[in-house]
Amino acid sequence: MQSLRFISAVALVSHPPGAQQSLDSVAHNLYPLLFKASYLLEQSAVIRLLLQHWPLEEFRLGPLLGPSADHAGDLRDRACRACLEACMHGLADHVLQGGGCRRLRVVDLTGIRDVQVQRCPCGRALGRWGRTELLARTCCELQEQPCTTRRPVEVLADVFVTAGNFEAVARALGPAGPGPLRVRCLSLRADSLDPGRLLHVLRLAGPRELRRLEVVHNVRLHAGHVQQLLAQGGFPRLVSLTLPAKAFDAPPASTPAPLTELHVAFSTLTGKLQTLLGPLRTPLRVLDVGNCALNHEDMTFLANCIHAAHLEVLDLSGHCLVDLFPATFHRLLGQAAPTLRALTLEECGLEDRHVGALSLALGTCRRLRELRFLGNPLSGRALRRLFTALCELPRLRCVEFPVPRDCYPEGSAYPQDELAMSKFDQQKYDAIAADLRAVLLRAGRDDIQVSTPLFGSFDPDIQETSNELGAFLLQAFKTALENFSRVLKQME
Repeated sequence: MQSLRFISAVALVSHPPGAQQSLDSVAHNLYPLLFKASYLLEQSAVIRLLLQHWPLEEFRLGPLLGPSADHAGDLRDRACRACLEACMHGLADHVLQGGGCRRLRVVDLTGIRDVQVQRCPCGRALGRWGRTELLARTCCELQEQPCTTRRPVEVLADVFVTAGNFEAVARALGPAGPGPLRVRCLSLRADSLDPGRLLHVLRLAGPRELRRLEVVHNVRLHAGHVQQLLAQGGFPRLVSLTLPAKAFDAPPASTPAPLTELHVAFSTLTGKLQTLLGPLRTPLRVLDVGNCALNHEDMTFLANCIHAAHLEVLDLSGHCLVDLFPATFHRLLGQAAPTLRALTLEECGLEDRHVGALSLALGTCRRLRELRFLGNPLSGRALRRLFTALCELPRLRCVEFPVPRDCYPEGSAYPQDELAMSKFDQQKYDAIAADLRAVLLRAGRDDIQVSTPLFGSFDPDIQETSNELGAFLLQAFKTALENFSRVLKQME
């Protein structure tokens, strides 16, 4: 639905020369409306002009693109390259004006959602890494310009740093000299970095500012690094923490007090879960302990702790839950049922004989919206039984199910490697998948989207930096071979 004001804004920005001539006579409170109309139509020239002459003290991208009384559409999932580059160029034009023309004090560039399919006309996305690189490059260029103001514009950003953009990001964040933009890092994702560079970026970003910290994949942290990282400023505002595999093998002496989201997949936490979660002062809403080798003691603690009744997102992948902890698993889901909306149970050894117990445990989760259980050796017949039970969950909207066991050669081993996973009977899979969708349709549940993403769900950050990630892995492999060769020569 569009108001008459928005329809008029669309008509104006559709003709950039006319918009440029009319801008001086436009009321200041209409600038946000013109911006959203320009973004909708991908009028990059008008967007740059609007930012250059922005008359308000704040520019907050997320709220500007979100639903409003004038336009109900949500454009926050449009990470449109042309529009976002125009925003940054317009911001640079704005701060270079100097004098009394500039009123802008805060620019909030957060709030964009990266999705697999772009709905903008150009179809070209600028992901989180690209947005970071663009902001860092703009800051570096502006630092070289004569500073015409004593008060820099604060830019709030979600920063994604890798070896490829480290130098520019460090320079943008660092106190290199007076510049018209001051970057405030609200969230930081780090990949393909050595620990020393990570700690350096954290010092520059300011741990006291951070709300979210993601250290993933190719940042090789050991327990000492984690202790050093968490001791650096205390992270008083940090609510979300993600650390790479093995980083939490030895739980740290302390964790940030206000955490509500914790991702520690592939750390060995056997018998240590209470040590890790017990000191937290706030209940967790998101917990990822996939492939953490939890034992009965850990599962019992999790099912009975304060966090269980507040969990909204839970990942227990890599644990034989129904086989080893049937009663505890059932109790955990019962405790989490009033809040749980996303559950991941990948490679949990779920077989046909477990479907009854699994259906019973899931039956309490009436608020569940997303269920993922890839990598489990379930037959088409068992999946049909499970889908019948899932139809009873009123809010369920997304299910990721495994390729049925029937589609693989008899005797195939689980868990599967990528090569074995991809060698299945496509024709048989299509027939079973069609039958499962028919189960949903007959139950009136065509609102549930089902899929089998063989190699996991879409990750926009990995997608964007896959080339750099591959190069980093090749270099790491080469270094390992060189070290091995050196050791062999020494042995000779």
